[in-house]
Amino acid sequence: MDIKQLIDDDDAVSPVIGVILMVAITVILAAVIASFVLGLGDQAQQTTPQASFSWDYDSSSSDVTITHDGGDSIEVQEIYIRGDFGSTGDSAATWGNWSTLGSTDDVSAGNSIDVGAESSYDLRVVYETTEGDSSATLSQDSGPDA
Repeated sequence: MDIKQLIDDDDAVSPVIGVILMVAITVILAAVIASFVLGLGDQAQQTTPQASFSWDYDSSSSDVTITHDGGDSIEVQEIYIRGDFGSTGDSAATWGNWSTLGSTDDVSAGNSIDVGAESSYDLRVVYETTEGDSSATLSQDSGPDA
């Protein structure tokens, strides 16, 4: 092998392949920057908790017992009971208004509350973030006369 020929050899990567690589890198960088600017990374972290609730209406006391049966634990201040309580009309309050849990506690499996409502109630357990930017209905129930 001639060393002079090795130094004078101009063979390299094709210019087409070089352009394709530069375009690919540019597209990838643009996608990463756009995801940070548009906040798409934050949305993936904000998920609605998965929890199940059971409902039991007691006609003798006009109370609805709502029990957290299982799933994710949720902060007391992020769970609302909303809807039509019957003759008392529409209302909304956090789980903590009817519970003995503290404002920094979590509602977890086994926790329950008694909510005064007529037999024509139509209620929902609603999850709402403390920032108030998103909400979701976790469970709902209607009374026997609704």
